[in-house]
Amino acid sequence: MSDTLRDPLVMLLAGVGIPIFAALNAQLGARLGSPALAALVFAVVAFSSIFLYRAVLGSSVPVSTLLHQPAYLFGGGVLFAFYILSITSIAPRLGVGNAVFFVLLGQILSAGVIDHFGLFGAAKVQISAVRGAGMAMMAGGLFLIQRV
Repeated sequence: MSDTLRDPLVMLLAGVGIPIFAALNAQLGARLGSPALAALVFAVVAFSSIFLYRAVLGSSVPVSTLLHQPAYLFGGGVLFAFYILSITSIAPRLGVGNAVFFVLLGQILSAGVIDHFGLFGAAKVQISAVRGAGMAMMAGGLFLIQRV
């Protein structure tokens, strides 16, 4: 399968996984009586899965290269923790769909800004009138979903 087909399919599956993850982790948080503990369990399972993935596939990059990276690049871990904690604690009250819809809105807005300015080393993709209209329609669609 070519990258042009595989990559969007992988991202689609990742998108399918987000609401499933939110529902599962929210339920675990409710059963444990602690969204923070559920988030910690999720992070340990995620770490273990990635560790196993790296061990099975191998990597030519030694872990010691982490020591030479700018500190701001580790901010993604903080944002990941924020996402896990927020979705685990808020989804049971707001509903998984509603919580994920707001996450999607945030993703649309931040992705547009990141691409437009080429932030964090991302490819620079200007927000044209057509792209801006598409983003606005996606945001409008999320708004309509909330109204029903």
